[in-house]
Amino acid sequence: MNYPLSEDERMIQKTARDFARKELAPVSLEANEKGIFPERIFRRLGELGFMGIMVPEEYGGVNLGSFCLVLALEEINAVCASTGVTMSVHNSLTNWCILKYGSEEIRKRLLPSLASGEMLGAYAITESEAGSDVSAMRLSAVRKGHEYILNGAKIFISTGDKAGAIIVFARTDPGNRTKGISAFVVEPGSPGFSIGKIEKKMGLKASTTVELVFEDCRVRADNLLGAEGMGMKIALAGLDGGRIGIAAQAVGIAQAALDEGVRFSRERKQFNTRIVDFQSTRWKIADMATAVEAARLLTYRAAKLRDAGEPCSKEAAMAKLFASRTANRVVYDALQMHGGVGYTEEFLIERLFRDARVTELYEGTSEIQRLVISKAVIEEFERTVPD
Repeated sequence: MNYPLSEDERMIQKTARDFARKELAPVSLEANEKGIFPERIFRRLGELGFMGIMVPEEYGGVNLGSFCLVLALEEINAVCASTGVTMSVHNSLTNWCILKYGSEEIRKRLLPSLASGEMLGAYAITESEAGSDVSAMRLSAVRKGHEYILNGAKIFISTGDKAGAIIVFARTDPGNRTKGISAFVVEPGSPGFSIGKIEKKMGLKASTTVELVFEDCRVRADNLLGAEGMGMKIALAGLDGGRIGIAAQAVGIAQAALDEGVRFSRERKQFNTRIVDFQSTRWKIADMATAVEAARLLTYRAAKLRDAGEPCSKEAAMAKLFASRTANRVVYDALQMHGGVGYTEEFLIERLFRDARVTELYEGTSEIQRLVISKAVIEEFERTVPD
């Protein structure tokens, strides 16, 4: 795609692409086959600046913004979506929340290690009865002197067992459904914190997804992000960036699937004719490529708005909704082009097919994105169109 990029942006894109193809690809194959979390990859990503891409230089980052993160995430996810989701959560949720709402002490203490890749970040909001309905969360946080005591559990937390800093949302006011939630940075050494169930997943085999358990878990009061009651505001603001990150992941997966489909169709023959020369295949390729470009542009627009400090909840939701649907449709069509062999582990398309599915589920399901988008559209109409 010939999207106009600055020299720095082209450098970020090329660096990420070279790393993904030369260093990540060989590691990714074994990691996904055996379910190995490749920790050294993230230290290498830190050396390249990708683990602190939105962190200011004073805290050890490179301060390049959401758009450059999207460019890097596309390239990483085209090779390994497991690595991509860890990198996305780390940057767009953990680093961003600490930078935006953490005290100066927390920033200085945690951001340099996060930016270097020495420490990974996680984001814990989902509970067994609080998925799409965040306000239903039950994990409690009670202030006692210079600490908060947390009790409850979080589920489906990406990299939760590997993280050195976890953004955890808990209820500090049981009587207030939406304004009674607060956000904390929890560090693994906190007394009363433990890892529960480790999920066995359909895809993203080289990343971990776990339950976090809090049993009278003691957290320093100064690890509170913002003020008490700001948790819902922080969560929604963070999820705008998180959704842009997953949209970029979906674009990367979709582009990889398109490439695999074209590559296979040029090599495979049926009825003494290359599959790529059948009109039905060419039409399929045209539709796949068009959808990928549209998803990319929606994602780029959302990232640019976020970098400009403009409201982008609707645009982030649009990007995430369309890109995740595109990824699933494109990998489906690319696998269909492979025929039966696409259903075997011998071909990359099989892994892409499994990895793509979750993009319509996490950081808000497609149904939640539609609610966000429709609400924004209706409100815009009521503000601008006279009765």
